[in-house]
Amino acid sequence: MVRIAKVNEKGRSSVIFAKKIIPMIRSYSDYQLQKHHTFGTKAIANYYFEFTETEDLEAFLATTTHWQNLPILILGEGSNLLFVNDFQGLIINPNIPGIKIAHEDRNNIWLEVGAGVVWDDLVEYAVFNWWGGIENLSLIPGKVGAAAVQNIGAYGMEIQNRIESVTGFDLESQTEYTLDIADCQYAYRDSIFKNQLKDRFIITSVSIKLDKFPEFILNYGDLKTEAEKLGAINLRTIRKAVIGIRESKLPDPKIHGNAGSFFKNPIVETSMAEQLLTTHPNMPHYPAPDSQTKLAAGWLIEQCGWKGFRRGDAGVHEKQALVLVNYGNATGKEIYDLSEEIKQSVQEKFGVDLEREVNVIG
Repeated sequence: MVRIAKVNEKGRSSVIFAKKIIPMIRSYSDYQLQKHHTFGTKAIANYYFEFTETEDLEAFLATTTHWQNLPILILGEGSNLLFVNDFQGLIINPNIPGIKIAHEDRNNIWLEVGAGVVWDDLVEYAVFNWWGGIENLSLIPGKVGAAAVQNIGAYGMEIQNRIESVTGFDLESQTEYTLDIADCQYAYRDSIFKNQLKDRFIITSVSIKLDKFPEFILNYGDLKTEAEKLGAINLRTIRKAVIGIRESKLPDPKIHGNAGSFFKNPIVETSMAEQLLTTHPNMPHYPAPDSQTKLAAGWLIEQCGWKGFRRGDAGVHEKQALVLVNYGNATGKEIYDLSEEIKQSVQEKFGVDLEREVNVIG
């Protein structure tokens, strides 16, 4: 990573984070994917194509005619995937770099960010410059393109509240166009890119709006307490607090393969939550729109006895029951089967259906 400090025309110091990247095309057949997803299970793709400029994608599609007959998978850092089998198709990796200021006014600044930028590098860049709005999303794995697909969120923040627009290349129409935030159809961990445009729209850049005079969101868990321990509350202490909390609870995928939260926090009718509270008065619960209530999936899983469970090299993390772990040589199928058992036990004990946040391939 290269860190380049400079002073702009207004005398404000800024930092640009960038890897030394030159225009690149990589194309392979029978490509090993183990290093391209954070679970680290073994899987092979029939074809793999990676590019750093949109023009390279267009040239590839024009000269590789058989791609239209193949299943397509758009891959970033692979932080939200579980490969159960080999992928019999074409993987496309839009590794487009770059963070640039599109425009700004007195209160806000708009950044145009390449889909291949590591998400936490963007958060670090924003916090360094005292621009607020994504600091609570520190240390979430993955790249910017995938973050826009997934509608990532943590500690009371969601990326949908910061995205202005998403630009990408549509494989069906063979054109590049931009979707405004309303067209992205964002919902809890959901978007149009996971539904109608799934594996069809390749995100190339994301426009993100940040605040020069941010209002902090600290009413989630121990975030306010942990930030206060680090000194005066500001963007940098909040970021440090989030990183500290996440590192204390979540395993490093470089050591133990995982994809963070494996399941979504379920949203149920408030009447159902109230009924569950009569028998489980300590159950964590949070208000949700439309007279609904959000439950904590990790708590439900822990109550079913799964926290710290391990079978071979597939297991549930000892500190966070929401995280499934590859301790070394687990297969994708073994992790998937474990997730099925967890879903069944939560349904039997609480009558709640868990939905995977991780995308299962194969």
